Amino acid sequence: MGQANPRSANGHRRRLLRARVLAAYDTCVICGQPVDKSLRTPHPMSAEVDEIIPVSRGGDPLSWDNVRLTHRRCNRLRSNRSDDYARARLAGKPQPNATSLPLTTSDW
Repeated sequence: MGQANPRSANGHRRRLLRARVLAAYDTCVICGQPVDKSLRTPHPMSAEVDEIIPVSRGGDPLSWDNVRLTHRRCNRLRSNRSDDYARARLAGKPQPNATSLPLTTSDW
């Protein structure tokens, strides 16, 4: 059996944190557009609380310093990657292959 979702391990605390994020922010940190908080999941433009450091990478889903407001669509595009990755996907820009990344060398 898989691991329990850490976001729901303390459901009361997560609900309070979600309410605080919804009250504090009005725009999606990924696309910069306003978030219509009246839309409900699974609408792609509904409000979601996103972890800056994803839970899958060790982020705390219950820490105010690790959460922000996003659209569901933007959060899904980002997944556990960077904001820049999600922005490129939204803009329809292709992502570079790992082998085509700039090579950095030192002068020593």
